[in-house]
Amino acid sequence: MGHLALSLPGQGDVIADEIESFCTEVLEAGAWEEPEPDRVLATVLFTDIVGSTEKAVELGDRGWRELLERHHALIRRELVRFRGAELDVAGDGFFARFDGPARAVRCARAITLGVRELGLEVRAGLHTGECEVMDGKVGGIAVHIGARVAKEAAPGEVLVSNTVKDLVAGSGIAFRDRGAAELKGVPDELRLFAVESA
Repeated sequence: MGHLALSLPGQGDVIADEIESFCTEVLEAGAWEEPEPDRVLATVLFTDIVGSTEKAVELGDRGWRELLERHHALIRRELVRFRGAELDVAGDGFFARFDGPARAVRCARAITLGVRELGLEVRAGLHTGECEVMDGKVGGIAVHIGARVAKEAAPGEVLVSNTVKDLVAGSGIAFRDRGAAELKGVPDELRLFAVESA
C-alpha cells in the first residue's frame, strides 16, 4: 500500500504510516469482506389448482377469470387470518411465507377445504428451512423443496416435509405418512406426510 501525501509539516509520514497500519489490520481481520447474506427461517407454502386448464375451457375466459378472482380472494383472506405473507402468484398458483409452521399448515388446510365451495381442488405443499431474503422475497434450496413437495400432493391434499411435521409436534395436527420421496433436483430423499386434520 503506498503512502498518503498529507500536508502536515513534519507529521505526513507518521500519519500515513498509522493509516496504512490501520487499513492493513482491518483487511487482515476480514472486516471489509462481503457481508453474510440475509437469511431467515421460514415455512413456505405453494398451492396450485388441480385441472385448471380443463376448468378454464369449460367456463370460458370470462367465467374462468371470475372464478380465479374468487379463488385468489379466498386465499388472501386465509393468508391474513393465519398471518402469512403472499410472495407471488403465477396463474392459479400461490407462493406464501409464514414465520410459524403450524399456522402455515392450518392455512393450507383451510384453503384446500375452502376452495371446494368454489368447485375447485388445490394441492398444497409446505417445507420449513433457512431461506435467503432477496428484495423482500425468499429464495434458496428450502423454497425449491417446498415447490417440489407441492407437486407431489394429490388433489385436495396438504403435503408437508418431515421437517414441518417435526416442528409442529404437540400442536394437535395429525399426519399420515406418505413415505420417502426423491424430489427432482433435491439431493437427499425426504419423507413426506399428508395432513389428516389441523
